Amino acid sequence: MTSLAAEPVAYWTGLAYESVIAFIRARQAELGCTQPQFWLLRNLSPHDISPDGRGMTVAELTRAMSTYLRREDDLGAEAEVLVERGWLAVDGVGRLTITDAGERARLDMRSHAPEIRAAIHEGIDDADYETTVRVLQRMIRNTSG
Repeated sequence: MTSLAAEPVAYWTGLAYESVIAFIRARQAELGCTQPQFWLLRNLSPHDISPDGRGMTVAELTRAMSTYLRREDDLGAEAEVLVERGWLAVDGVGRLTITDAGERARLDMRSHAPEIRAAIHEGIDDADYETTVRVLQRMIRNTSG
């Protein structure tokens, strides 16, 4: 029997990442909004990530979300869907802003975050989770020079 300590961390963290992202995206899709659409709403809301609520172009949003977008995410196509729904407005130069309907949708999606987190964390107590995060943070420090 092989010790878990000998297991390759890159394999398990990669598998965990893909599984968790797929789970979150599936739950959000069931609620009628993709994860990139939710990110668009968050990044454009003056009550969330947007620093000033003035709006951004797709290129600006892509840069702002570069650390968490996935290769398959197409913010232009996702934004078009939100404009069609009336959740975003677009001006003549392509600057997107969130509408009142979009703000309500963002708040609705956000209200489901605790139940999604609870499902992911089921059977894992906070102390074990905190230990896992501390171990991963140390591995990051150990490998980032």
